Amino acid sequence: QVQLVESGGGLVQAGGSLRLSCAASGRTFSDYAMGWFRQAPGEERDFVATISRDGFSTYYAGSVKGRFTISRDNAKNTVYLQMNSLKPEDTAVYYCAAHSFPSSRPNDYDYWGQGTQVTVSS
Repeated sequence: QVQLVESGGGLVQAGGSLRLSCAASGRTFSDYAMGWFRQAPGEERDFVATISRDGFSTYYAGSVKGRFTISRDNAKNTVYLQMNSLKPEDTAVYYCAAHSFPSSRPNDYDYWGQGTQVTVSS
């Protein structure tokens, strides 16, 4: 089992920045690729970004590419999502998830955090 706890969400004005963190415990963190997803009210859970186990490979949704950066620190068992130039349409609950390889498909992921709310005001 892997336990994931997100933090860092909040209310920010459009154009601002936030950094989300996801702390992992349980099994060896470096055995898992990590992903960030988001879900707005009434919407499906959408892919945001994913990172390989060693951190060398990343992949982003087109809507966030160039604005968001995913990274990880395996020594700290933590994955991050740096979000810059935030827009109101980025408002959602953000989730981190773990899987054996990077994927943009939510159904591939085995473990999920509880989510953290990000609200971007216009």
